[in-house]
Amino acid sequence: MVNVIWLLLILGGIVVSGVHHSMAPVTEAIIGGTEKAVEVAFGFIGILTLWLGLARIAEQSGLMRGLARALSPVVSRLFPGIPTDHPAMGNMVMNMVANILGMGSAATPFGLKAMEELQKLNDTKDQASANMITFLAINTATLTLVPATVVALRVAQGSHNATVIVGPTIIATAFSMGVAIAVDRLFRYFHRQR
Repeated sequence: MVNVIWLLLILGGIVVSGVHHSMAPVTEAIIGGTEKAVEVAFGFIGILTLWLGLARIAEQSGLMRGLARALSPVVSRLFPGIPTDHPAMGNMVMNMVANILGMGSAATPFGLKAMEELQKLNDTKDQASANMITFLAINTATLTLVPATVVALRVAQGSHNATVIVGPTIIATAFSMGVAIAVDRLFRYFHRQR
């Protein structure tokens, strides 16, 4: 649906420019936009490579299992019924750590693997389990202490104070995570009552 909306916006802009005989700005915007997209993409390659490499080292060295054990008292309360030594738990913890550090792209592989492992524990294969829903809510609205991706975007755009967003980001994401967990618990409560 979003793709259709974007297509209509783009085609609408081209048609309006054509009607007003001003196609030159459209061409300039297309060329300038593609150049900027390539520039920003190359800027992210270094950051993502670093974080994905560190995440891989953490996984292979056993740090992921150690983190899972350290965070298991908190995480196990969020995800009842999942054993603390289950692969899903380790992948969820690493996903959360990557998200907290603001590396959403580095968190994605762990999130996908966690969902795959959670599906193995799911009794109803055609529906998401309560733990899958909780993980998705936390993954979407997690606390971010270091918004590295946004800071990198701001630097790429020439911001003079790219880190000014750190404080507001911490406040906003702490609130969003609290709301996500509260609503998840509320839905779990009402689901049990049915």
